[in-house]
Amino acid sequence: MSSPDTGYPAGRTALLFVDPYNDFLAEGGKLWPLVSEVARSVDLHAHLRAICTTVREAGLPVFIVPHHRAEPDDFRGWDHPTPYQLGASRVQPFAKGSWGGEWHPEFAPQPGDIVVKEHWGSSGFANTDLDYLLKQHRISHLILVGLIANTCIETTARFAAELGYHVTLVRDATAAASTAAMHAAHEINAPTFAHRILTTAELLKALCTPS
Repeated sequence: MSSPDTGYPAGRTALLFVDPYNDFLAEGGKLWPLVSEVARSVDLHAHLRAICTTVREAGLPVFIVPHHRAEPDDFRGWDHPTPYQLGASRVQPFAKGSWGGEWHPEFAPQPGDIVVKEHWGSSGFANTDLDYLLKQHRISHLILVGLIANTCIETTARFAAELGYHVTLVRDATAAASTAAMHAAHEINAPTFAHRILTTAELLKALCTPS
């Protein structure tokens, strides 16, 4: 493992895998058609497999950061549901008890992984126990992968930076509804808050570089 000033310190680095659900990652998932073109263009599944394997082999903890599993009356009576939440209420992605709301079999939590409380909006931190769990595990460096680049990944990463974490985004271990959205997420927005914006190959090299 590389040293803290050049890489990812052992005992202080964790992978955050956001929303590894069938609805996002599997053929037939409700949201797979939304992201499939970009996902295929960046070889998403292969890169997620490579990162998860390398991270676990390095002994780094994996935090699964899941979206709320939808139920029909989720937002009834709410004062201020967002357009995103209202759309989710109609589509019912990751519906509770459904196949789409199950973990994608390739990316399901493994023994020792930590599953965070489900988030209601885009941030994996807001109204969840993610920050508390990271602090309890003495984590300072976060690597974010999963879905979607310009919503949950970006919002969770921004929140992390505001809380003082070192944030790494991985360009080809996420996807979005369009190449424009991917470009905005990584080339326009991310440089304002992320400490590193890497490819999978660059990340794996950094994780495997000896101190």
